[in-house]
Amino acid sequence: MLEQSAAIEQMNKLGSNRIPFFFFTDFLATQTWIKPLDEITPDELQFEITDQLSGGHSDRPFTFSKNPPARSVFNASFERVVNAINYGNSYLVNLTFQTPIQTNLSLQEIYNLSRAKYKLRYTDRFVVFSPETFVKIRDGRIFSYPMKGTIDAGIPEAEQKILQDPKEMAEHVTIVDLIRNDLSQIATNVTVTKFRFISEVKTHEKKLLQVSSEIRGNLPENYLNELGTLFYKLLPAGSISGAPKKQTIQIIEEAEHYNRQFYTGVCGVFDGENLDSGVMIRFVENQEGQLVYKSGGGITSFSIADKEYQEIIDKVYLPIH
Repeated sequence: MLEQSAAIEQMNKLGSNRIPFFFFTDFLATQTWIKPLDEITPDELQFEITDQLSGGHSDRPFTFSKNPPARSVFNASFERVVNAINYGNSYLVNLTFQTPIQTNLSLQEIYNLSRAKYKLRYTDRFVVFSPETFVKIRDGRIFSYPMKGTIDAGIPEAEQKILQDPKEMAEHVTIVDLIRNDLSQIATNVTVTKFRFISEVKTHEKKLLQVSSEIRGNLPENYLNELGTLFYKLLPAGSISGAPKKQTIQIIEEAEHYNRQFYTGVCGVFDGENLDSGVMIRFVENQEGQLVYKSGGGITSFSIADKEYQEIIDKVYLPIH
């Protein structure tokens, strides 16, 4: 793993030499794994980034159960976050928890079978199957797709309900504004080109609807020579921290009773010309033989504890059917 300054230097070097590489960071971007593609061995790391989702069907029955945090544990953290918001220290806090899970699938099998745009397995340590894009760089333009808002597709009029929910609107607007400001640090002509569009995610339990927006801007001409410098100015990802970032990260560290480590970090691939990266949500970690699923959601002044608690449970799933 590289410290941030070394990771920035390495990414700048690989970018300026147009050398394809893969990377992933921890939540606070203090630790980064980065290697040229021709040096990666499958026993260490496997990844897949594609719009054509693969995997998804198990030839044998699989078991899956979860033990979410006690409601009292959730309430204590939730109330601490809401109090911080009410004091004016944040507008939006992404609050996360750990959920031990039991399954007859190995991390390798979870990786093989999961359907997701961003898939990653790192040794026997963790697996990611994320639907959320962080940023894409194509032909000198940068695109971001913040994802905020999740609802069970089986609820009557689910799409209408999530799009009209004041809490969901406030949460989404806050993150879109934060990401727009983040991109403006490194790009010009930053605009919101799509606002609050719906995508569907299939899980082993149900279908979920998720709300995203598209923001884009123009990078400087020499951006490949400064790929790491520019990229790290955007970290940590606003959609899984909150706004404003500095104060909100302090609230997260006080309210969450564990270290996120690589959960909610960012992973991505550079092909020598363009870059595609995702936020490492939908995350299963091997903690000394116990599989733990990490999940969370955005808390605002409009948040209702019952709904937020159910959301962290709903997000504990495998995208297998």
